[in-house]
Amino acid sequence: MFYKILTVAALATFEIYAAIPAGFAFKLNPFVIFAASTVGGLVGVFVAAYLGDLIKKWLSKLRKPAAEKPKKEPGFILKIWEKYGVIGLGLLGTMTVGAPISIGVGVGFNVPTNKMVFWCSLGVLIRCTLFTAIGYFGLQLF
Repeated sequence: MFYKILTVAALATFEIYAAIPAGFAFKLNPFVIFAASTVGGLVGVFVAAYLGDLIKKWLSKLRKPAAEKPKKEPGFILKIWEKYGVIGLGLLGTMTVGAPISIGVGVGFNVPTNKMVFWCSLGVLIRCTLFTAIGYFGLQLF
């Protein structure tokens, strides 16, 4: 049982979409699935945020200043960033592509790490609650 819970938490560190169905496949209690996936997701947020910040600082030491490039039309992600800001990136990004990718984009946009961690953690909590409930009630239909 311990290894099943640990597997769910480890999967949630990278992708919650894989962790919650794995918990149901292991026939774990929904509350255990919720707790393990939430803990794993939060560990993923903190690891991505603080290791990403360290990697960015290390890369900035190695990088030389680039020559001035001509301005282009802003991309899709930048438009979303300008429209929704940190909250959109933290909540919507975590719900769609996952917390580590959202943190990576936030680090790329020079978002303060503590703000990104807060909003991505809230996104992980909402995501785990929502998908565990959907899985539980979906299995009750069968």
